[in-house]
Amino acid sequence: MAKPDKKEKNTENGLSRKDYEKELQRLQAELCRLQDWVKFKGLKAIIIFEGRDAAGKGGTIRAITERVSPRVFRVIALPAPSDREKSQMYMQRYMAHFPSAGEITIFDRSWYNRAGVEYVMGFCTKAQHDGFVEKCAEMERYIVNSGIILIKYWMEVGQEEQERRFAARIKDPLRQWKLSPMDVESYARWYEYSRARDIMLKATDSKHAPWYLVRSNNKKKARLNCITHLLSMIPYGKAPKERTKLPKRSTRDKYDDQATLKGRTFIPEKY
Repeated sequence: MAKPDKKEKNTENGLSRKDYEKELQRLQAELCRLQDWVKFKGLKAIIIFEGRDAAGKGGTIRAITERVSPRVFRVIALPAPSDREKSQMYMQRYMAHFPSAGEITIFDRSWYNRAGVEYVMGFCTKAQHDGFVEKCAEMERYIVNSGIILIKYWMEVGQEEQERRFAARIKDPLRQWKLSPMDVESYARWYEYSRARDIMLKATDSKHAPWYLVRSNNKKKARLNCITHLLSMIPYGKAPKERTKLPKRSTRDKYDDQATLKGRTFIPEKY
């Protein structure tokens, strides 16, 4: 019996691991250039990632931020609101993380929680939900008019693929932390989330802040497609940069500079 080709073994729906990593590296280099341009021009951007649980939001965000500065690309994933935050204006806790000049804020879930998990799970009233979807587009107009670039991604995963990913999380101790009781409940309420999604997309897909849908059954392709699209959404050029040159170290007051602690040595070197 012929052995499977090694390249074929590492291929997922026509995209080999080698090709994926090569293209990802190229796109990440472009993200570094975008980062320099954002800092140089003092741009402000918000990127929102929404979608069902296990839709691939986290992996796509990691692919975007892996090679850039966390001071420029700031990832925000807020926990459930505290009692104090529950008493505030709904948008208040999100606005505290809005970007300043030279920053890109990535929201791993955002104010759209109100149109999704809060609505489906009964954490907000129908009046609160209806008020949100009615006013959200206008609120986002204010954000865009303030000079912030607003980009919204909905990652769409199918039923079978979500089930496969959940099953993998249950079996893998390194990924079990990704599966919360809320995720399990969302799995059971697939069609309720589908209806909530459609209500949200219809009400908040505006000319000034449109939604962009990302097919994410194939995670690798979704990451590459999303980064490619993101780079097309923020026009950028080559930012001027001075060539860095290391200065000569001064030998004045030279001494043995190896770190030591009285009575202690370095930790054992196992590797």
